[in-house]
Amino acid sequence: MSDNYIAKGSLSVSIQLDEFLTSEVLPGLNITADHFWHSLEVIIQEFGPRNRELLELRESMQQKIDDWHLSNKEKTHDFESYKSFLKEINYLTEDKGAFTIETQNVDPEIATIAGPQLVVPVMNARFALNAANARWGSLYDALYGTDMISEDDGATKAGAYNPVRGDKVIAFAKNFLDEHFPLSQGSYNEVSTFSLVDNSLSMATDSGELISLQDATQFQGYQGTAENPSGILLKNNNLHAEIQIDPSHSVGATDKAGIKDVLLESAVTTIQDCEDSVAAVDGEDKVEVYRNWLGLMRGDLKETFFKGGTEITRSLNPDREYLSPNGDQLSLPGRSLMLVRNVGHLMTNPAILDQNGIEIPEGILDAMFTICIAMHDINGAGPIKNSRAGSIYIVKPKMHGPDEVQFTCDLFAAVEKALGMKHLTAKVGIMDEERRTTVNLKECIRVAKDRVIFINTGFLDRTGDEIHTSMEAGPMIPKAEMKQQPWITAYEDWNVDSGLETGFMGRAQIGKGMWPMPDEMLNMYKIKTMHPESGANCAWVPSPTGATLHAMHYHQILVSDQQEKHTNRPKANLDDILTIPMMSDPSSLSSETIQNELDNNAQGILGYVVRWIDQGVGCSKVPDINNVGLMEDRATCRISSQHITNWLHHGICSKEQVIETMKRMAAIVDQQNSGDPQYQSMSPSYDGIAFEAACNLAIEGRTQPSGYTEPILHEMRLRFKAQ
Repeated sequence: MSDNYIAKGSLSVSIQLDEFLTSEVLPGLNITADHFWHSLEVIIQEFGPRNRELLELRESMQQKIDDWHLSNKEKTHDFESYKSFLKEINYLTEDKGAFTIETQNVDPEIATIAGPQLVVPVMNARFALNAANARWGSLYDALYGTDMISEDDGATKAGAYNPVRGDKVIAFAKNFLDEHFPLSQGSYNEVSTFSLVDNSLSMATDSGELISLQDATQFQGYQGTAENPSGILLKNNNLHAEIQIDPSHSVGATDKAGIKDVLLESAVTTIQDCEDSVAAVDGEDKVEVYRNWLGLMRGDLKETFFKGGTEITRSLNPDREYLSPNGDQLSLPGRSLMLVRNVGHLMTNPAILDQNGIEIPEGILDAMFTICIAMHDINGAGPIKNSRAGSIYIVKPKMHGPDEVQFTCDLFAAVEKALGMKHLTAKVGIMDEERRTTVNLKECIRVAKDRVIFINTGFLDRTGDEIHTSMEAGPMIPKAEMKQQPWITAYEDWNVDSGLETGFMGRAQIGKGMWPMPDEMLNMYKIKTMHPESGANCAWVPSPTGATLHAMHYHQILVSDQQEKHTNRPKANLDDILTIPMMSDPSSLSSETIQNELDNNAQGILGYVVRWIDQGVGCSKVPDINNVGLMEDRATCRISSQHITNWLHHGICSKEQVIETMKRMAAIVDQQNSGDPQYQSMSPSYDGIAFEAACNLAIEGRTQPSGYTEPILHEMRLRFKAQ
């Protein structure tokens, strides 16, 4: 231990973490290393015991819920007696009446601009930069490279540029412009030139006829000259689009107006993730996470890589510069507004040990480091700026109820004070992904009313907690049927209702969850309209391309109108939320159905866990049993493992069947990864750490705290790294 740690007061600090703080984080800040470590020591002494008490309360409540279900197994489920019980144990808290959130200094990307939200592992610098730069995306590229455009009639996308496919892309894009930036007459297909006349946008057709926008205010600015603009900036529903003009470009040369592309303002916000999509289990890993966040906050993060045999260096995009219609300078953000997701309250990390040689809560570590690092942005005077309002946006996951939200707010306040920051600089995003937070969401918001900037729903973690919380109630329905259950619809509506009830409109984000199939963009385009229609002003997408395609939905739907409409509806029913998704007749399941469910869950667990343990990859695209690529992270792993353990607990399947399934599916996962030179096969020996971890997640899932995957994953990854 002495070789890896250095004493800082009563703390034992990873040498790598200490060196990183001293040589990289603190230069440029008016904070000494001694002050930083002493402040953290004091915070740990105060908040460490509180953290443990909250986790003990979780376990105590869970035990009471388990006992209640076991005692009432033979009784007809009665909502009133169930709710009375939940109130008795303080699982359901009292509604303390109306209030409105009071958060100040919030950037418009959070408060007033509705649009897509990316979530990306900050541990991967290339991904982090791609996401930050995804504020603007090429509509032409997004259409050409995905299944949005059919490959029928010779419009194939493989190989060199296909003009047949290109024509389809251009037709789609011009139809988009016609719909959302309509002309006084005719179509963009008829436009041959763009120019400015008397500070207004003027377009000419082949016949020489001059036309304009139906709504002249949609024209926001231009690049180039008034007589010959190279870019036309438009605005609709608070989102920008840019028509790029270059007749010398290979695509522009085929267009009568010289249009080479249409850029859409796409990923308005991005969550740089330190949690579910990363595998950070020690000081070495945490330094990697924090270093990338530091580069983003200083504006100097770079990543060099080879693509197609060419060396490419990626850095943060500058702001976009235009001239307004009257010729004044106009600057728009060139990057997504970045939030950072810290870890939750559960896990500890060996990066720092307390005075008793015990690992400190990782959430406290994240708060201290991510807030300190973000001071570079708050204090910075350079051209690259994240928050123009002077705030730090921290998304906090996996909190259980108002007391845990209060803990987070108190922790942020303590960090602010320790670092000499203005009170309430650090804002909090509350992830509504645990059942006790859902049913008490209004009260969770209340305790954070001067910091909250975000609530969202997350189907996967929320379902994992749904299964775990009610583990003793009975066997749960197959996973594919979950989204059709009353509690899901009520949960989604309740989240929006609670946000609108507490004044989120025009002040904060109400978010919706991830589209999990990154290769199925047409289906996303068809289905994901439901998110802005629901009154959510942001929704998660799996890629920059997905952000550009989803951005079109926010041109189609003005979210503020939807929110106004939803404020007048009755609030979702708590009884629906508390409806447990149990099978009414488990005996009706065929052996084929059971095995198929096990196969699907096992495939997802194995495909994710093997890369997590062996390669430290926290987010993977894993093919399911139908060979559809799904984005897997710890949330998807949680629901799959909890589902298996629930069926195992209630005798739907046996331990032997689970292990046999794991072995059989491991061979399939090995085959799917055969092209990866770093991959280590699990079969035929089945004696590797990754395979053991996957089996443990399924078999021991019932006894894991809140059904989380982190304890097993962290333990096994550390074992692997120690080999």
